[in-house]
Amino acid sequence: MTPPPTLQELIDTVRRDAGTDDAISQLAVAAAAASDLEQTTDALLGHFVDRCRRAGRSWSEISAALGVTKQAVHKRFAGPLAERLTAATGRPAFERFTQRAQDVLSATADAARASGHREIGTGHLLLALYTGPEGIAAKALLAMDVSREHVENALRDAWAHADGPRDEPVAPATQGVSQDDGEGATIDAPEESGPAYAYRRMSPGARTALLNAVAVALELGHNYIGTEHILLGLYRDPDSLAARVLAEVGAERSQAQVRVAELLRGYIKP
Repeated sequence: MTPPPTLQELIDTVRRDAGTDDAISQLAVAAAAASDLEQTTDALLGHFVDRCRRAGRSWSEISAALGVTKQAVHKRFAGPLAERLTAATGRPAFERFTQRAQDVLSATADAARASGHREIGTGHLLLALYTGPEGIAAKALLAMDVSREHVENALRDAWAHADGPRDEPVAPATQGVSQDDGEGATIDAPEESGPAYAYRRMSPGARTALLNAVAVALELGHNYIGTEHILLGLYRDPDSLAARVLAEVGAERSQAQVRVAELLRGYIKP
């Protein structure tokens, strides 16, 4: 293997790039160089971690090869892998969603329409989880004594008194969807053969929640995204409407994780 640059070689490079003997200027150049090196190192490791995952290697094997804990590997690589996966497909890897999860996503359009919103937000994702009673997410919510009625009431109150961070607009729905979102959200253009949720705009918060669902699945070592991953993904942004509503109705994240784990034991793909 070609040896990396030595410390002295890096010091000489910084001095040359700084073009001055001033210590503060050299420190600034050194900090920029260190940041570049760190990003390059992360990208290098991320490339090969991604290859391992695509080859079916487990997170345990990967963490052993890197000499760190599995939790450390999850924290460092699962999120970036999810981002690359989403960037490569142009949407949050919908082809990896189970049929039940895709049914939930389709139901989000109905939830948005019923609430009078032109965008699909995290609140609609949360409501849609109840449309699949056999899914792990719905079972986990009910096991926590959180009914759809509880969630609907909390969401209705939040929408009626909207203040602070939110990811759903309160304007009524309109016919058609603009191709210019204006807020960084990706809009899936309607296709005759496309899913129902492709006909409505998805808020940035909702897209982040689905990206987080992919990250949750990767962290758990799953090669699919089910309703349970969507539920756990909703907790990742504590400022999102869904996360705030879940906290309000008493469904804490740790409790949800325990319920999901219990339901997953011996459970084959939902």
